[in-house]
Amino acid sequence: MRAMGWAAVCAVGILALTGCGSRAAQTNAEDKGPYLSTEELPEKLGADGTTVTVGDPDAEVTVHLYEDPRCPVCEEFETTGGGPGLREATVRRTAKSEYTLASFLDDRMGGSGSKKAVNALRAALEEGKFAEYHEVLYANQPEEAVDGYTDAFLLKLADQVKGLRGPEFDAAVKTMKYRTFVTTSQKAYERAGGKEDLRGPGTPTAVINGKRIPADYYGILFDRSAFTLILQTIHAKPNQWARTPL
Repeated sequence: MRAMGWAAVCAVGILALTGCGSRAAQTNAEDKGPYLSTEELPEKLGADGTTVTVGDPDAEVTVHLYEDPRCPVCEEFETTGGGPGLREATVRRTAKSEYTLASFLDDRMGGSGSKKAVNALRAALEEGKFAEYHEVLYANQPEEAVDGYTDAFLLKLADQVKGLRGPEFDAAVKTMKYRTFVTTSQKAYERAGGKEDLRGPGTPTAVINGKRIPADYYGILFDRSAFTLILQTIHAKPNQWARTPL
Protein backbone atom coordinates (compact mmCIF):
# COMPACT_ATOMS: atom_id res chain seq x y z
CA MET A 1 0.00 0.00 0.00
CA ARG A 2 2.80 2.37 0.87
CA ALA A 3 4.71 1.77 -2.37
CA MET A 4 1.54 2.05 -4.48
CA GLY A 5 0.69 5.39 -2.92
CA TRP A 6 4.07 6.88 -3.64
CA ALA A 7 4.21 5.41 -7.12
CA ALA A 8 0.93 7.16 -7.84
CA VAL A 9 2.25 10.49 -6.57
CA CYS A 10 5.35 10.20 -8.76
CA ALA A 11 3.23 9.38 -11.80
CA VAL A 12 0.96 12.36 -11.18
CA GLY A 13 4.03 14.53 -10.76
CA ILE A 14 5.24 13.70 -14.25
CA LEU A 15 1.86 14.71 -15.65
CA ALA A 16 1.90 17.90 -13.61
CA LEU A 17 5.11 19.03 -15.25
CA THR A 18 3.58 18.88 -18.69
CA GLY A 19 -0.07 19.57 -17.90
CA CYS A 20 -2.23 22.23 -16.30
CA GLY A 21 -1.06 21.41 -12.77
CA SER A 22 2.36 22.94 -13.37
CA ARG A 23 0.90 26.09 -14.90
CA ALA A 24 -1.50 26.46 -11.98
CA ALA A 25 1.38 26.28 -9.52
CA GLN A 26 3.25 28.98 -11.41
CA THR A 27 0.19 31.23 -11.50
CA ASN A 28 -0.37 30.90 -7.77
CA ALA A 29 3.27 31.70 -7.10
CA GLU A 30 2.99 34.86 -9.17
CA ASP A 31 0.15 36.27 -7.03
CA LYS A 32 2.64 37.69 -4.53
CA GLY A 33 5.70 37.43 -6.71
CA PRO A 34 8.85 35.52 -5.77
CA TYR A 35 11.44 36.75 -3.33
CA LEU A 36 14.52 38.11 -5.05
CA SER A 37 16.87 35.79 -3.12
CA THR A 38 17.31 33.92 0.14
CA GLU A 39 18.28 37.25 1.72
CA GLU A 40 14.61 38.32 1.58
CA LEU A 41 13.14 35.16 3.08
CA PRO A 42 11.31 35.69 6.37
CA GLU A 43 12.62 33.53 9.22
CA LYS A 44 11.21 32.83 12.65
CA LEU A 45 11.50 30.52 15.63
CA GLY A 46 8.32 28.56 16.23
CA ALA A 47 6.22 28.62 19.37
CA ASP A 48 7.72 25.27 20.35
CA GLY A 49 11.07 27.00 20.77
CA THR A 50 12.93 24.65 18.42
CA THR A 51 11.41 24.71 14.92
CA VAL A 52 13.01 27.24 12.57
CA THR A 53 10.71 28.27 9.71
CA VAL A 54 11.99 29.91 6.52
CA GLY A 55 9.78 31.32 3.78
CA ASP A 56 6.25 32.56 3.15
CA PRO A 57 4.08 31.42 6.08
CA ASP A 58 1.15 31.05 3.66
CA ALA A 59 2.99 28.66 1.30
CA GLU A 60 0.86 25.57 0.64
CA VAL A 61 3.77 23.13 0.84
CA THR A 62 5.70 22.73 4.09
CA VAL A 63 8.89 20.68 4.12
CA HIS A 64 10.09 19.87 7.64
CA LEU A 65 13.70 18.71 7.72
CA TYR A 66 15.56 16.95 10.51
CA GLU A 67 19.28 17.56 10.13
CA ASP A 68 22.58 17.42 12.00
CA PRO A 69 25.05 20.01 10.63
CA ARG A 70 27.85 17.44 10.86
CA CYS A 71 25.97 14.76 8.88
CA PRO A 72 27.54 14.14 5.44
CA VAL A 73 24.27 12.74 4.09
CA CYS A 74 22.57 16.02 5.03
CA GLU A 75 25.35 17.80 3.14
CA GLU A 76 24.58 15.67 0.08
CA PHE A 77 20.90 16.61 0.28
CA GLU A 78 21.64 20.31 0.77
CA THR A 79 24.27 20.72 -1.94
CA THR A 80 23.52 18.28 -4.77
CA GLY A 81 20.21 16.67 -3.83
CA GLY A 82 16.78 18.11 -3.17
CA GLY A 83 18.01 21.04 -1.08
CA PRO A 84 18.69 23.47 -3.95
CA GLY A 85 15.26 22.69 -5.42
CA LEU A 86 13.64 23.32 -2.05
CA ARG A 87 15.43 26.67 -1.77
CA GLU A 88 14.17 27.66 -5.21
CA ALA A 89 10.62 26.67 -4.26
CA THR A 90 10.94 28.66 -1.03
CA VAL A 91 12.12 31.73 -2.94
CA ARG A 92 9.19 31.31 -5.36
CA ARG A 93 6.81 31.09 -2.35
CA THR A 94 5.47 27.70 -3.44
CA ALA A 95 7.00 26.04 -0.36
CA LYS A 96 8.34 26.92 3.05
CA SER A 97 11.07 25.12 4.95
CA GLU A 98 11.11 24.04 8.58
CA TYR A 99 14.16 22.76 10.43
CA THR A 100 14.71 20.72 13.56
CA LEU A 101 18.43 20.75 14.27
CA ALA A 102 20.02 17.71 15.88
CA SER A 103 23.50 17.37 17.38
CA PHE A 104 23.76 13.67 18.17
CA LEU A 105 26.86 13.14 16.01
CA ASP A 106 29.05 14.81 18.63
CA ASP A 107 28.26 12.03 21.07
CA ARG A 108 28.64 9.38 18.40
CA MET A 109 31.83 10.69 16.76
CA GLY A 110 33.33 12.74 19.60
CA GLY A 111 33.81 16.49 19.77
CA SER A 112 31.41 19.42 19.85
CA GLY A 113 31.12 20.57 16.21
CA SER A 114 27.43 19.76 15.76
CA LYS A 115 26.47 21.58 18.94
CA LYS A 116 28.61 24.59 18.03
CA ALA A 117 27.11 24.72 14.54
CA VAL A 118 23.53 24.50 15.84
CA ASN A 119 24.31 27.27 18.33
CA ALA A 120 25.77 29.40 15.52
CA LEU A 121 22.72 28.78 13.33
CA ARG A 122 20.47 29.93 16.17
CA ALA A 123 22.62 33.05 16.50
CA ALA A 124 22.27 33.62 12.73
CA LEU A 125 18.49 33.34 13.07
CA GLU A 126 18.61 36.14 15.63
CA GLU A 127 20.26 38.29 12.94
CA GLY A 128 17.78 37.23 10.23
CA LYS A 129 20.50 35.31 8.38
CA PHE A 130 19.64 31.69 9.12
CA ALA A 131 18.89 30.58 5.55
CA GLU A 132 22.06 32.08 4.11
CA TYR A 133 24.30 30.80 6.89
CA HIS A 134 22.70 27.35 6.77
CA GLU A 135 23.57 27.14 3.08
CA VAL A 136 27.15 28.28 3.70
CA LEU A 137 27.71 25.74 6.50
CA TYR A 138 26.72 22.80 4.33
CA ALA A 139 28.68 24.09 1.36
CA ASN A 140 31.79 24.09 3.57
CA GLN A 141 31.08 21.10 5.82
CA PRO A 142 34.22 19.49 7.31
CA GLU A 143 34.69 15.72 7.15
CA GLU A 144 32.37 13.97 9.60
CA ALA A 145 35.25 12.34 11.47
CA VAL A 146 36.94 15.72 11.89
CA ASP A 147 35.49 17.94 14.59
CA GLY A 148 35.85 20.87 12.22
CA TYR A 149 33.09 23.26 13.24
CA THR A 150 35.25 25.23 15.65
CA ASP A 151 34.43 28.75 16.80
CA ALA A 152 37.11 30.14 14.49
CA PHE A 153 35.82 28.21 11.46
CA LEU A 154 32.19 29.13 12.13
CA LEU A 155 33.11 32.80 12.35
CA LYS A 156 35.20 32.55 9.19
CA LEU A 157 32.24 31.06 7.33
CA ALA A 158 30.01 33.84 8.69
CA ASP A 159 32.15 36.30 6.74
CA GLN A 160 30.51 34.88 3.60
CA VAL A 161 27.08 36.12 4.74
CA LYS A 162 26.73 39.86 4.32
CA GLY A 163 25.79 41.60 7.55
CA LEU A 164 26.06 38.56 9.81
CA ARG A 165 29.31 39.26 11.63
CA GLY A 166 29.10 41.65 14.52
CA PRO A 167 29.74 41.83 18.28
CA GLU A 168 26.50 40.05 19.23
CA PHE A 169 26.81 37.22 16.73
CA ASP A 170 30.51 36.70 17.43
CA ALA A 171 29.93 36.62 21.19
CA ALA A 172 27.03 34.19 20.80
CA VAL A 173 29.25 31.80 18.86
CA LYS A 174 32.20 32.04 21.26
CA THR A 175 30.13 31.67 24.46
CA MET A 176 27.59 29.06 23.22
CA LYS A 177 24.87 31.55 24.09
CA TYR A 178 22.14 29.27 22.77
CA ARG A 179 23.24 26.04 24.45
CA THR A 180 19.72 25.61 25.88
CA PHE A 181 18.31 25.77 22.35
CA VAL A 182 20.87 23.17 21.24
CA THR A 183 19.73 20.79 23.98
CA THR A 184 16.00 21.29 23.50
CA SER A 185 16.34 21.00 19.73
CA GLN A 186 18.13 17.67 20.10
CA LYS A 187 15.35 16.45 22.40
CA ALA A 188 12.74 17.53 19.83
CA TYR A 189 14.64 15.51 17.23
CA GLU A 190 14.60 12.46 19.49
CA ARG A 191 10.86 12.78 20.10
CA ALA A 192 10.28 12.85 16.36
CA GLY A 193 11.56 9.28 16.16
CA GLY A 194 8.49 8.10 18.06
CA LYS A 195 8.30 4.63 19.54
CA GLU A 196 10.07 3.16 16.51
CA ASP A 197 13.36 4.85 17.33
CA LEU A 198 13.84 6.75 20.56
CA ARG A 199 17.13 8.12 19.21
CA GLY A 200 15.37 10.12 16.48
CA PRO A 201 14.19 9.61 12.88
CA GLY A 202 17.65 9.81 11.28
CA THR A 203 19.21 12.61 9.26
CA PRO A 204 18.17 13.86 6.88
CA THR A 205 14.48 13.11 7.27
CA ALA A 206 11.90 15.06 5.29
CA VAL A 207 8.24 15.44 6.26
CA ILE A 208 6.09 17.12 3.60
CA ASN A 209 2.74 18.52 4.70
CA GLY A 210 2.77 16.19 7.68
CA LYS A 211 3.76 13.04 5.75
CA ARG A 212 7.23 11.55 6.12
CA ILE A 213 8.93 10.34 2.95
CA PRO A 214 9.01 6.54 3.36
CA ALA A 215 12.27 4.64 3.65
CA ASP A 216 11.52 2.89 0.34
CA TYR A 217 11.65 6.28 -1.40
CA TYR A 218 14.53 7.79 0.56
CA GLY A 219 16.54 8.17 -2.65
CA ILE A 220 14.18 10.94 -3.79
CA LEU A 221 15.91 13.23 -1.29
CA PHE A 222 19.12 13.02 -3.29
CA ASP A 223 17.64 13.42 -6.76
CA ARG A 224 17.09 17.13 -7.29
CA SER A 225 14.77 16.68 -10.26
CA ALA A 226 12.64 14.04 -8.51
CA PHE A 227 12.40 16.05 -5.28
CA THR A 228 11.47 19.21 -7.19
CA LEU A 229 8.87 17.19 -9.09
CA ILE A 230 7.31 16.02 -5.84
CA LEU A 231 7.12 19.60 -4.52
CA GLN A 232 5.51 20.81 -7.74
CA THR A 233 3.02 17.94 -7.70
CA ILE A 234 1.97 18.54 -4.11
CA HIS A 235 1.65 22.28 -4.73
CA ALA A 236 -0.55 21.67 -7.76
CA LYS A 237 -2.68 18.93 -6.14
CA PRO A 238 -2.42 19.24 -2.33
CA ASN A 239 -5.66 17.32 -1.75
CA GLN A 240 -4.35 14.30 -3.62
CA TRP A 241 -1.21 14.35 -1.48
CA ALA A 242 -3.33 14.49 1.66
CA ARG A 243 -5.11 11.29 0.56
CA THR A 244 -1.92 9.46 -0.45
CA PRO A 245 -1.34 6.33 1.69
CA LEU A 246 2.17 6.21 3.15
